[in-house]
Amino acid sequence: MIRFENVTKRFRGTSKPALSDVDFEVLRGEFVFLVGASGSGKSSCLRLILREETPSEGRVVVLGRDLRTLSNRKVPYFRRHVGAVFQDFRLLPTKTVFQNVAFTLQVIGSSRGFIQQAVPEVLALVGLAGKEKRFPHELSGGEQQRVAIARALVNRPQILLADEPTGNLDPATSIDIMQLLARINAGGTTVVMATHEAGFVDQMQRRVIELRHGEIIRDERHGGYGDRSSLPSLAPEPERGAAAVAALTAVLEVQREAAIAAAAGLDPTAVQDDDEAVGAEPGAASPAAGVAAAAAAAAAAVAVTAAEAQQAEGLAQALEEPVVEDAPAAEASAPAKPTHTQPIPLVDAVELQVEELGLADRLGLGTTDPDDEVGPTS
Repeated sequence: MIRFENVTKRFRGTSKPALSDVDFEVLRGEFVFLVGASGSGKSSCLRLILREETPSEGRVVVLGRDLRTLSNRKVPYFRRHVGAVFQDFRLLPTKTVFQNVAFTLQVIGSSRGFIQQAVPEVLALVGLAGKEKRFPHELSGGEQQRVAIARALVNRPQILLADEPTGNLDPATSIDIMQLLARINAGGTTVVMATHEAGFVDQMQRRVIELRHGEIIRDERHGGYGDRSSLPSLAPEPERGAAAVAALTAVLEVQREAAIAAAAGLDPTAVQDDDEAVGAEPGAASPAAGVAAAAAAAAAAVAVTAAEAQQAEGLAQALEEPVVEDAPAAEASAPAKPTHTQPIPLVDAVELQVEELGLADRLGLGTTDPDDEVGPTS
C-alpha cells in the first residue's frame, strides 16, 4: 500500500539530506508508528506520502502509483484516498463543525444529499454528535482534534496520516484520541503516525519504524519507543536553596554560643553580651531567649523541605560539628551543673564562616551564589 524504495530527500540550502536511502513497506490495514528525535525525518516521510514533496532519489509508491509520475493535475484526486491529521488542527475558524467537515466533500464535488448523510455519521464516529453547529473556538482542544479527524475520514480514505496528533493535548484527551485512531484502524484504515509519545507506543505494541538523521535504524513489529534520550526529562534536580543555608547558619551560631559558654564554665542558657548586660531591666528577655528563638526558627526552617534538611545535615556532618540536643523543660529550669568534660572545639573554618556572615546572610537575604539559586525545572 505504501512503499519507499531507496528514497533520499534533499532540501535546498541544507548540507545533509532529510532522508537517506530509506526503504520500507506498509501493508494494508497496518498501524505504524514513526518515531525519532526532532529532525530525524518523520514529517518528511509523511509529506512524501501525501505528495507534498517528491524524492530526490528513489521512488515512493502509494496505492500502486509512483508519485514521481503523478502530474500536479491529478494530485487532488490522489489525495481523496489519503486523509491527514496535524498537530495544530487547521480548522476554519469562521465555519461550524458541520461546515468544516463538509468542506472536504464540497471541494471534490459531492452532492448535497451525500454530504447531509456522511457528515453526521462521521461526527458520531468521533464522538461529536450534537455539536454540529458549534464553532472551533467553542470547543476544547480534544474536540477540535476530533473535528480534524472527522474531516480526514469523511471521504472514507484508505490511508490516514497523523503528524503528532496529540502534541497539543493533555494526557487524558490524548488517550481518547489514540483510542479513536485504534478504532479507525480496526475498521480497515491504514494508519501511519509520527509521534514523540513514548507511552502510547509502548502500550499499543504496534509496528515501530525508528529514524535517526534521516536513516532507518529499527523496523520492529510489536515494538516499543526505543531510544528516549531525545525526550525532555521532567524530574527536578536536587538544589540547595537559600532556606537550607539560612537554617544551617542559625544552627551553627547556636552551637558556637553554647561551646563558648561551656568552655567558660557558664550555663549556656545564661550567656549575655557585655553591652546587653549593662542596664538590663529585671524580667527583660535575655539573649538566651533570642538564641533559643533562633534555634527554634532554624529547626522550623530545616523542616521546610526534606531535601534541604538532608543537605544541611550532610554538610554539618562533613564539618564534624557537635550536635546540641534540646534539653527537657524540667532540666532547662534547673541550675546548671559543672561540666567535667571539655566540649569538642569548633572547626576554625566554620567559626570564620559564621563570624563573617551578616544578619542578612544568616536569614538567606544577602548576596546569593548562582549555584544556590533554584531555577525552573530543567
